Amino acid sequence: MIRVLVADDEALMRAGIRLILENADDIEVVAEAGDGREAVAACRAQGIDVALVDVQMPGRDGITAAEDISRLSPRTCVVMLTAFGEEEHVTRALRAGASGFLLKDTGPADLIRAVQLAARGEPVLAPRITRQLLDRHVRSGRDTEAAQRRVDELTPAERDVLRLLGTGLSNAEIADQLYLSAGTVKAHISRILTRTGCANRVQAAVLAHDAGLLDAR
Repeated sequence: MIRVLVADDEALMRAGIRLILENADDIEVVAEAGDGREAVAACRAQGIDVALVDVQMPGRDGITAAEDISRLSPRTCVVMLTAFGEEEHVTRALRAGASGFLLKDTGPADLIRAVQLAARGEPVLAPRITRQLLDRHVRSGRDTEAAQRRVDELTPAERDVLRLLGTGLSNAEIADQLYLSAGTVKAHISRILTRTGCANRVQAAVLAHDAGLLDAR
């Protein structure tokens, strides 16, 4: 079972998400939180696999909570919940260690699928604003030289995987593009994270953009 935390200051939103997720046979909502402090405590105490965390909450907000959860409960994948038009918060969240983000109007089937993907370590990036987010916000503040130095530690094959990872492809899609097995792609990504110091594949995707790997497409 995938153990899930739902953190949102609106009780109605938490109840709605719980209702949707409990329709999935492999997902169990084991905790709720109304602010960031409660979310961090729940992740540490209850062995949460996936934490759905609202970006904007009173007290300790979702981004600060994501930083603390990534540091104190590394087994937990944090997926931020955001409203359309709040992209400026999302870049901060990804850099804070969040595994991805979803729009609050995500449909039930897509919400369930996102939790399942996050639990497997796959990227969870809302397609409607991913491209706009990465192009507008990540590139505007990137330190290209520093990112390129980190990428220089990789082999050519690992750089190819990182480039495709930066486009939001799944492991299976990367494998198809590069004519590799899914296991080989997974091994490459593990080494990429270790060599670049990225906490997760979303941070690696940001690094790919920072380093300009997608600029030549």
